[in-house]
Amino acid sequence: MTSAPRYQLPMGIRSFLLLLAVALFCTLFADIEISNRNPWQEFAAMAGGFFQPTLLPVDELITAIAQTFSYAFLAVCTAAFAGFVVSLFFNQVWLRSLCAAIRSVHELFWGLLFIQLIGIHPLAGYFAIALPYTGIFAKVFAEILEEHQSKAVTLQNTDRISRFFYGQWPQVFPHFRSYSLYRLECGLRSSTVLGFIGLPTLGFHLETAFMQGLYSQAAGILFIFYLMIATLRWWMRAKLLPVYFALALWSLLHGSDHSLQLSLATHFFTDITPLPIRNGEAILPWLSHLTTHEILPGIGNTLLVTQIALILTALVALSLFPFSSKQFFALPMRVSSHLALVILRSTPELVIAFALLLLLGPSMLPAIIALAIHNGAIIANLISRHSDQITLRLDASRGFARYSFEILPRIYGQFLAFLCYRWEVILRESAILGILGVHTLGFYIDSAFESFRLDVAVILIAVSALLNILVDHGSRQLRHRLHLRSTPEALIPLSTVIPARTEPMP
Repeated sequence: MTSAPRYQLPMGIRSFLLLLAVALFCTLFADIEISNRNPWQEFAAMAGGFFQPTLLPVDELITAIAQTFSYAFLAVCTAAFAGFVVSLFFNQVWLRSLCAAIRSVHELFWGLLFIQLIGIHPLAGYFAIALPYTGIFAKVFAEILEEHQSKAVTLQNTDRISRFFYGQWPQVFPHFRSYSLYRLECGLRSSTVLGFIGLPTLGFHLETAFMQGLYSQAAGILFIFYLMIATLRWWMRAKLLPVYFALALWSLLHGSDHSLQLSLATHFFTDITPLPIRNGEAILPWLSHLTTHEILPGIGNTLLVTQIALILTALVALSLFPFSSKQFFALPMRVSSHLALVILRSTPELVIAFALLLLLGPSMLPAIIALAIHNGAIIANLISRHSDQITLRLDASRGFARYSFEILPRIYGQFLAFLCYRWEVILRESAILGILGVHTLGFYIDSAFESFRLDVAVILIAVSALLNILVDHGSRQLRHRLHLRSTPEALIPLSTVIPARTEPMP
């Protein structure tokens, strides 16, 4: 008599349960205590300010908006062009490795480095965004080109250039355009966040307002930022690109009182040399002390925040996506829910974490919640769009039964793909949230810059980049093992409550 085969959970569910177990284990070591004894008083002050927003003086507001836009626009234009050129040769191993290295360093860390190199000048913000975005564009454009290569192969007896422009370009251009527009939105967020390290963008005034308890002014700045993001698809027109480029270039070169401090470059390249080498001493004791007191604690805390935030991101996404899906709610609820998701995903994690830090007190908890809210809203938006494409039977169940047995099993694979894709992003953000006082790698990097230990800062940034590359590799291996596929264009969240455009941008 043969025994019945033993039932095994699908690989996707087992993988998620393993990640959940790791996150629960991490909570045993994470500092998630609420240290603010009266958070509701601070919350009431914040809420009152957000219901009575005020604006900056007109000249300061215009300058901040211009600087925020200039950094983002010029950096994205440069990175898109450079990334496209690099993507044509992305089969070169050394080139892929270089792109992986530069995109694994967060824009804030690049900004801190360039400030040390050329001072607080707009070019520091421009390079801080352009450099990592070039690596990102190269990777995504190469993936898009690879997915649309088959049509180009069918064109026989033609040279390579003709095959590309007549075979591939008409297919890939809409995807290039859509992704570039999404990356510009990301650039506006990055440009805003650079204000937290002293560059004169909207983020600089936002941090000042929060620090001084001017929550009405902080609300006004955030509403201006939301307006820029929400209307991006209306005011970013192809025929206006030359005008935007000229205005952004003028603002970048003449919109700041700070001048280039090229003399800092000599000191920079001297200071990034490890101290023992400069002093002619043994380097191993210095490295051992650095590893024990900064590298290992920084890595450990970064991974703790990342793994807990990853699972909370999944729970947020699975909880929120039904509200913007046509499988569950009518149009009014879907529109309002989508608008809420746009606001949550448009707000940079650093801004959310900063507000929560004032509300809850210093610990890992504000960083974890901020990462979960931002990334959860992104994934919720994506899987709600995916669920809208599902056709159900007329007699399909409703309510929670529809969610559990009809929709969730069908979107689960795509949900895991999106979650794995955001894993590396969450790690990058976990590291930079250290500048708010959370003891991740960013905390030690920021401390090294403040104490002018540039050699330590560069080593810690390199460690952060290597950790990011390893997690990205692990995420890709998991997606491959689970047979998950997520195309680059599928990962582009909608910025507004209007449908995505399918025709070329006028």
